[in-house]
Amino acid sequence: MHDDLDAAVLGLALPREVEAALGEAGAHRADAVRAMAALMRAQSLAPDHPAVLIAFYRHHFYGHRPQLARDVARRALVVAARALGLPSVWRETPKQPLAGARHDAATRFYLFVLKGYAYLSLRLDDPVEARDALALLRALDPQDCVGAALLEGVRRRALAGEAGHGDDEDDEDDDGDAAAAAPLAATGAAAWARWPAAA
Repeated sequence: MHDDLDAAVLGLALPREVEAALGEAGAHRADAVRAMAALMRAQSLAPDHPAVLIAFYRHHFYGHRPQLARDVARRALVVAARALGLPSVWRETPKQPLAGARHDAATRFYLFVLKGYAYLSLRLDDPVEARDALALLRALDPQDCVGAALLEGVRRRALAGEAGHGDDEDDEDDDGDAAAAAPLAATGAAAWARWPAAA
């Protein structure tokens, strides 16, 4: 996912001093204090640049700090929304396809950040946030250009597993179980079609 995020912002101008600070942070990622100092320097120079936000996200993600990584994702969603003229609160974004989902860097950045937010919400056992973020991704990216349908499958299988552990549960999710067992090779709209919209 992180390489996809990097690719999504290629071509956006990055001041030389910021690039140097990010390079230093990457070179010293084993030293959390030194890496954070470099990241803070980059942030002071370009606080809203996607590359800086991605670097912070990766720093926390690979440092096993999912809550902090999700906080960065929230900030990045606001920055990305501003660039696209979307509401700063992601829940207020109109549920209609975004035309640039396949090729536009700013659009893809927004979608990848929202996908990362959904993933981290699953990791943090915040199922409502994960469900709602993925529902928005389904609406914004119906062709599944950023691969969020796979994450929706993970969420559905987790729900099916929880339901299976309950006492006196009805077997009313047979369709969901069948979808979970289906091949994962589906792409585009077919990937989303594996999962009913209402769940």
